[in-house]
Amino acid sequence: MAVDKSQSHRAGVFKQTNKEHKHGKHRSKGALDDAAKGKVSVKNAVRRQKGDLTRDQRRNQSAQIRQKKREEILAKKRALGGYEASPFLIAVLPLNREFDPTTAITILCQCDEGAIIRKTSTGVTHICLPRFKKRFSFVVPANDNELDVIDTLKVADQVLFLLSAINGTEFIEQIVDQWGKKILKSGLAQGLPTPIVALADLDSVAPKKRADFKLGVQKMVTSWLPKEKLMVLDRNCDGINILRRLGDQKRKTILYRDHRPYVLGEELEYIQDDQGSMGTLKVTGYLKGATLSVNQLVHIPGLGDFQLAQVDAVTDPNNLEKHKCRDANGAEIIKVHVLEVCDPTKQESLDLYMSDAMDVDNDMLPSELHVDTADQNAKAETSKPKPEGWSDYQAAWIPDDDTEFQQDGISESDTESEGEMMDARSEDRSSCADEDSDGDSPTGSEIDVNDDKYDNGMDLNMEQQDLEKLKAAKADLIFPDEIDTPHGVLARDRFRKYRALESFRSSPWDPLENLPNDYSRICQFKNFAHAKKSVFKEDEKKPGAMPGLYLTVHVKNVSQLMWSAFEKTRSPVILSGLFPHEHKMSICNVVLRRTPNYGGAIKSKDRLIFQCGFRRFMVNPIFSQHTNGTKHKFERYFQIDETTVATFYAPVQFPPAPVLCYKEVLGTLVLVATGSLLSCDSTRLIIKRTVLSGHPFKIFKKSAIIRFMFFDRQDIMHFKPCRLVTKMGRRGHIMEPLGTHGHMKCIFDGQLKSQDTVLLNLYKRVFPKWTYEDLIVTCENQPMNMETS
Repeated sequence: MAVDKSQSHRAGVFKQTNKEHKHGKHRSKGALDDAAKGKVSVKNAVRRQKGDLTRDQRRNQSAQIRQKKREEILAKKRALGGYEASPFLIAVLPLNREFDPTTAITILCQCDEGAIIRKTSTGVTHICLPRFKKRFSFVVPANDNELDVIDTLKVADQVLFLLSAINGTEFIEQIVDQWGKKILKSGLAQGLPTPIVALADLDSVAPKKRADFKLGVQKMVTSWLPKEKLMVLDRNCDGINILRRLGDQKRKTILYRDHRPYVLGEELEYIQDDQGSMGTLKVTGYLKGATLSVNQLVHIPGLGDFQLAQVDAVTDPNNLEKHKCRDANGAEIIKVHVLEVCDPTKQESLDLYMSDAMDVDNDMLPSELHVDTADQNAKAETSKPKPEGWSDYQAAWIPDDDTEFQQDGISESDTESEGEMMDARSEDRSSCADEDSDGDSPTGSEIDVNDDKYDNGMDLNMEQQDLEKLKAAKADLIFPDEIDTPHGVLARDRFRKYRALESFRSSPWDPLENLPNDYSRICQFKNFAHAKKSVFKEDEKKPGAMPGLYLTVHVKNVSQLMWSAFEKTRSPVILSGLFPHEHKMSICNVVLRRTPNYGGAIKSKDRLIFQCGFRRFMVNPIFSQHTNGTKHKFERYFQIDETTVATFYAPVQFPPAPVLCYKEVLGTLVLVATGSLLSCDSTRLIIKRTVLSGHPFKIFKKSAIIRFMFFDRQDIMHFKPCRLVTKMGRRGHIMEPLGTHGHMKCIFDGQLKSQDTVLLNLYKRVFPKWTYEDLIVTCENQPMNMETS
């Protein structure tokens, strides 16, 4: 066989190349290239295939990332306080209710002779300092309504906490009273702006004791705000130092408000329409956060959701260069420029419910299967006959919302009567709360000795109900979900809507099975995470007014009665923008953690007040476990030191959003839980478990006779396919009934112990009740106080 000499072996990239002997004669680069003949190093070939960067490329990439971050930080820093930006908005808040912050505002206004001072009709104090080329806006919320203080903290860029040493060195613990602690707890839970702590009236302390006194106050401040250093505010030089720090310090990022446009109303004007019952509210202030479009909806706490008529750009009256804002006679020149006028064809609708004619994104449409299932359920409830092919047991699974609600102890009439009783109690005890000069709760550190006055604020019926709830909550904690089988009712009838599962974790459960009628009206997302991402991306591209402008927002169709009642409350007007579909109703899930200040029992479907982001409303939520599985166990009580998920009907809201949960106790609001918004997922499976317990009567090697679980022979035959478990880990099933009084023979995977308990787990899906009520002001509403237990 002849050998083909035209073909020869060609070495690959992995060919080993040994180093040559160093003979002292070095080759040139051209000689090295001729020797390589186009071969590529193994390291370079693998790096190019994987897309790895070289050392110089990595250095260049790191430099570009640093430069981009530096530019973003500088842009955020220059977006506030400068010539062409909105001023720093600082909330001045004393941590003692008896301290008057007016003296602190006076020192800040008089600390610089060249400062330009201006006050608005709503109480906002503007300080322009040409010395620092900075502008500041100070707002002092009223201390008679803590909800207004919390609303002010939502829009403030920084907060100035004031402490007073007027009580002397012997009362350091009383510098921050109960009212100040409540504000700190609520502010930290919802996202506290960048804080500064200042101590006033230090001259009232003896000079020899000032150092130790400041050290004691600093330790107390560190327990709440670990990174804050105490400052002094007594003289003009102290005011200059505080203003310098306010203008130069790094500010925190609060995500839930930075994604949305929001305006604090500094000038308000209500123009009545020709009809008389409605009007247009003009809110003037600085726009912050994100871009505001005239076609999007806005929310005003206490008033509700509204559409906009137009947005005007107004000449900034707080400009440092005042000669540009005044004419020859010294009068201010106010110019108004119309930025945008609403387009009715592009405006968001105020409809709460979904309709087929709406043109929305596919990820936000209600699923057709959801609507069809809800319609079938409505027809089944009205006509009553079972669907074709269904057994009696399957037909019993069609939920009856009113029956379920009444079985759990609450009906619609009971809810309405309970709300009326709560309103009546709040009105009766409002006078008692106003008579307390210190404003502390009866359970605080100081308690009035007057027994008659203390008894006037008590309700024996409510005390008895709270005692029963505490007993039931303790029993549920010791024996979770266990109930006694009723004697007068057959078990197969009492638990006809329940089913048994082989495994709670892995057994299938269709989330679209037997949905209630309300699901046909709510906004349901096929993929909530994708919908949130697409909404945020589209919101960044929308046209509109840019943040930092001083503008006037025309809010149309505001009720005259509501506005007149809102003016009497003296609450701040905070206007926040809404994302698309955030006015539609849906199922909201929030993660909550109990606060240690409230030790009472909280039951599912109790009336609670939620503050979710910029919204505030009342609902009756149901609780479930916060787990990673597809099914979540229903919780009858919100136990102490536990984290749970509350589910209720509410308008759509995209996270992140902090959540504060309040409960009304004797006419006051108590903060009982804090958390955050989890999702708006209507497919969350909340499964209620009911456990039937039995006790061994006779125990054999692997079988036993169980009694007290059922009291009818037919019930045993009905639940025979169900699986049995014991508290000590044994598993088994029912073999046959014995006699006619509920004894049954069961077999297990091991011998039972005499102290063991046999359990039968039954499950059904539960849904929240439509009890949403927006907290808007009415002519009869009075501002509530917040107290801690």
